[in-house]
Amino acid sequence: MFSSPYDFGYPWWMTWGHLVPFAVFGLLAVAGARLAWRRWLVALFAVGAAWGLAGFLIMNQVLAVYQPLSLPTAGFLGGGRGRVLDLGAGSGRGTLMVLQARPSATVVALDIYDGYWGINDNTPERIGRNAAAAGVADRLEVQTGDMRELPFPDRSFDGVVSSFAIDHLSRDGIGRALREAARVLRPGGDILIMNVGLDGWIRLALPTPPGHGYFGIEQDAERWGGALRDAGFTVVETGTAPGVRYYLARKP
Repeated sequence: MFSSPYDFGYPWWMTWGHLVPFAVFGLLAVAGARLAWRRWLVALFAVGAAWGLAGFLIMNQVLAVYQPLSLPTAGFLGGGRGRVLDLGAGSGRGTLMVLQARPSATVVALDIYDGYWGINDNTPERIGRNAAAAGVADRLEVQTGDMRELPFPDRSFDGVVSSFAIDHLSRDGIGRALREAARVLRPGGDILIMNVGLDGWIRLALPTPPGHGYFGIEQDAERWGGALRDAGFTVVETGTAPGVRYYLARKP
């Protein structure tokens, strides 16, 4: 659980942060029980400690933020081979997902590698180290660029994937990125969008008010289906995995 060859650069609160309320509320619950505090107060502290432990286990066991992502559908790049573009590759969880699930595929990992997008020290060197740790560095190419203005010729990829990245953009930026993805895909090519899914796991580990920023309207299923169709794609599958809502679409 605590040993991983990868370093994805997520902030400490995503992997260890829940242990803080677990320890604080747990100590208060123990102290309250020994000192005969009011039962409701001890129970409240116990609930806080239980939530901290549950959040820690969800982040590290269920969502496994220290491991590559799992491909949520067998429909993506069903032939098992081809050239795939990862939009907003970051430190490589989505890139490694494709390279491990499709051993005959190659991936071009593209990221702007500028500013803070939830990864500490987000650099091409980090994703390169993670690819080396996974034994797939020979099938990876890393390139700096903006997904809204892709530096690739038309019809140069068989698949496109974006995991927890394209949804950081504005509505207009998402449209531009999807149109660029359609441009660089060959006919019949797949695009797989993976966003944070507001399921029970996420709601328990990361309780957030409805409609709040990244966890709100950005995950609207109707909006994403419409954006894909507007960019020229045909949506062929939608679904969920723990903490994930995905959209698989195809270029006609």
